[in-house]
Amino acid sequence: MPLPTVLMTEVIRSTHMGQFHGGAWLINLESGQADMVLSWSDGSIDFEGRGGMRGLRGIAFHNSEIYIAAHDELFVFDRDFNKLRSFPCRNLTQVHEICSDGRTLYLTSTKQDSIVEFDLSEQKFTRARLLVGQKQQVMGKRGPAVQTVYRTVAFDPLTESGPPPQDLYHINSVWCESGKVYIAGVRLTQILELHDDGCATPYADVPEWTHNARPFRMGCLYNSTEQDAVVWADKRGKALVSMKVPKYAESQLVNANLPRDIARQGFARGLCLTSDGLVIAGSSPSTIAVHDLIARKTVKRISVTMDVRHAPHGLEIWPF
Repeated sequence: MPLPTVLMTEVIRSTHMGQFHGGAWLINLESGQADMVLSWSDGSIDFEGRGGMRGLRGIAFHNSEIYIAAHDELFVFDRDFNKLRSFPCRNLTQVHEICSDGRTLYLTSTKQDSIVEFDLSEQKFTRARLLVGQKQQVMGKRGPAVQTVYRTVAFDPLTESGPPPQDLYHINSVWCESGKVYIAGVRLTQILELHDDGCATPYADVPEWTHNARPFRMGCLYNSTEQDAVVWADKRGKALVSMKVPKYAESQLVNANLPRDIARQGFARGLCLTSDGLVIAGSSPSTIAVHDLIARKTVKRISVTMDVRHAPHGLEIWPF
């Protein structure tokens, strides 16, 4: 089966006012052809920090339209990437991933530890849920232990009195599957399933510093940004397969002299699956790798730049 075309968004770190700081690429994984289809240069954002408010983020598709999130706004494009409409929201802050179940689009409001919901039929934001953690003492196999129990608190996403931007958990992933909604983040050690009654129950154990964590083959799949790898693990957190992201010689890289906390190669983010089970993963500098987890080999990799400032964000199979 030929490899698909993917849509990849990116954030360009350490850019300044007046420079373009993100974009979107259509990449034909079979031929290697890569075309930039959006160039983002919004000058109204805060340029402080590493990625901050720069670039374009999560991707979803609905009714032949393309939904792409920026840091505080949802944009809708046609398949030729003409902007059709946009939806700002005062309680969207540093959005990372988005995911649709066909009725609702879920967006991570990362800096506000929240998930914001957008009704695809009504074309409006309808609900937001703040994740709250509370430490409780429980009796474990080896005696008393302290664990964090999570719940969500619903609020109006358009309210002026939303939660403060604490970024306690850095929720960067939301995933919909079989009528269920899952979230994960850099400072969460579990993939959590969200319930309408406010409960947030553990689905699987994961390490800190994951991106794109989701259920997968009776376990879970995630980008380990700390280990520079794509990992398939069981629900108890044991890694079954770990595939390292591509790395390049320093002499091949552009802006390799930047501090690692600003930009570096191998930053793993962006994840999708082919219909025959291959894993497609992103890493910096804007590189796409195709992994066969069963054979434990990387079958293809394509880079659109050698500039380490270019970090993939959203990554989805192109459906058109």
